[in-house]
Amino acid sequence: MKHVIMAIGIAIAFPVAAQQPDSTVPKPVETPAGFTRQIDVVYTGGKDWRQKLDLYLPPNTGKPTPIVINIHGGGWNHGTKESQTGFNTFFKMGFAVANIEYRLTPQATAPAAVEDARCALIYVIKNAKALNVDVNKIVVMGGSAGGHLALMAGLMANDHRFDGNCTGVENIKVAAIIDKYGITDVWDWGYGKNVTSKSAGRWLGNKANDAAFARSVSPVNYISRNNPPVFIVHGDADPTVPYEQSVELHKKLKDAGVITEFMTIEGGKHGGFPKEKNSELNNAIAEFLKKLNIPNQ
Repeated sequence: MKHVIMAIGIAIAFPVAAQQPDSTVPKPVETPAGFTRQIDVVYTGGKDWRQKLDLYLPPNTGKPTPIVINIHGGGWNHGTKESQTGFNTFFKMGFAVANIEYRLTPQATAPAAVEDARCALIYVIKNAKALNVDVNKIVVMGGSAGGHLALMAGLMANDHRFDGNCTGVENIKVAAIIDKYGITDVWDWGYGKNVTSKSAGRWLGNKANDAAFARSVSPVNYISRNNPPVFIVHGDADPTVPYEQSVELHKKLKDAGVITEFMTIEGGKHGGFPKEKNSELNNAIAEFLKKLNIPNQ
């Protein structure tokens, strides 16, 4: 059975030469010596659209490398791959990184973003040999809406209902999923008892009142004993995505016998954790992956 992996980063601003610092301009990703980069690689598209990803690849030592596929957040309606720069933990562990963009509302409503996340995963699998990537060591990772998409991409495995734009790959199974405060139940997020979100209704589009469709794009409905290991982190004071959604996801994974770890950030909001908490989080993720024997030793 083939396995796959994804990841997340944080935005850092940098000054433009001879001008005042511009906080809207992200800092380019810094890579260790010997890494190569492929920027704006088209991984999927249609008649009037193209979606791109950035690749950061370690030196080829003759041994295939693990890879993290990183998916940015933004309520499915904003955000860019260029805002994601915090990959040093993974670079130090010998990972390659694929940092992706995807179709946003209102350009395309659900399930377009899920289709794109799946296509990015399938693109990496199809091109694994050329990229010197180990298909048994693919990690999928994201935050907020990106966490939702990472979960959907990994938990769906060989359910191909959203793979119409990237057919032809079987035995899809990621090695691990890293979910940072992701939406796990779209219907609950838009209309449930915990928090209501206009983003959910807008993303569902003309299916905004279709509970069955909302369930089909909700990770919590894809739990089975065959799921890959899942690391979850969530702040218990998150005002944007209900902390209870991650609690429920973790419980269902445990009940199904899936390897899972849940890190609560006490008093944590929707990301933006203090520096020391981010350091603890990165260390916890690294240890989780090491226990799964994913990094090259």
